[in-house]
Amino acid sequence: MLKDQINNLKNEAIGQILEVKDIRELKEIRAKFLGRSGKINDLTREIPKLPEGERKEIGRLLNEAKKTIEEIIEETEKKLVKTQKTGEFFDLTLPGIKPPEGHLHLITQTITEITNIFSRLGFRMARYPEVEWDYYAFGGLNFPENHPARDEWETFFIADLYHSKYGKGILTPHTSSGQLREMEKYKPPIRMLNIAKCYRRQSDISHSPMFYQFEGLVVDENINITHLKGTLDFFFKNFFGEEREARIRPYHFQFTEPSFEVDVSCSECKGSGVLESGEICRVCKKGWLEIGGAGMVHPTVLKNGGIDPEKYTGFAFGWGIERVLMMKYGLGDIRLLFEGDLRFLNQF
Repeated sequence: MLKDQINNLKNEAIGQILEVKDIRELKEIRAKFLGRSGKINDLTREIPKLPEGERKEIGRLLNEAKKTIEEIIEETEKKLVKTQKTGEFFDLTLPGIKPPEGHLHLITQTITEITNIFSRLGFRMARYPEVEWDYYAFGGLNFPENHPARDEWETFFIADLYHSKYGKGILTPHTSSGQLREMEKYKPPIRMLNIAKCYRRQSDISHSPMFYQFEGLVVDENINITHLKGTLDFFFKNFFGEEREARIRPYHFQFTEPSFEVDVSCSECKGSGVLESGEICRVCKKGWLEIGGAGMVHPTVLKNGGIDPEKYTGFAFGWGIERVLMMKYGLGDIRLLFEGDLRFLNQF
């Protein structure tokens, strides 16, 4: 059939055109298919021999095939001319250049790493509201009414949002607000890891109005400080490295008793406070870097969460994602994490 010959001819021409390496080859192909003695004209000469009813259809198919071949030859010729002018070889059969791909933000990478570490200890991931009530963030956590944290210069209060039982509406200032909700929702044993956005009215090189925190809560029978210290050591060695150590210092928090500040040994001076040169370490000055807070859950908080403090004890800890991230990578300004500068982000 002449129709099949026309289709085969067109496909043959296209295949040969896509394989050409220079203008000379392309000219030979043009002559072979479109020239006076070319294959298109050979088929054209067959049209008068066809029945009158088929001539119009075959003529149309031949014209379309000829036009397709001409267009591909012209397009290929332009590319070859451009390539030859630049002196670069261009292979039309090569795959296209893939567009650049993004990757997870450094904060997201750190959240995933922290989650994986604590999951090995049996902690369950939890998420609680960013828009919270005063009771869960302060009142139920043993904060008195006149505590500075409840001042409008520290906390973001939401206008016209009030609950008759739980008080004012706020943007949660810490992930500790999830402690009461977790205890209300589940009976011991509890092993919770709450990672969420928090909000405070602070902004400088080490503080941001919005930041991420992670909160650990363990409640069970016979839980004591050694369990807390062991959990902290496990995290620091897996996150910062085997050579790092953790220590706890007495402190005061409203929702834990006893309470502790948590430090990690400095990577620059290996916890000594003095560099190998004999100079005082400029990073820590004393061998340790402050991370955040921890402690044994206050009996009042357990009671407010519906748990008998005579039967159960627990510990809690929490600090900023950005803080541990900055200490791990030696970043000096928290704002780098939120500015979206690709020169910084592409390093991670």
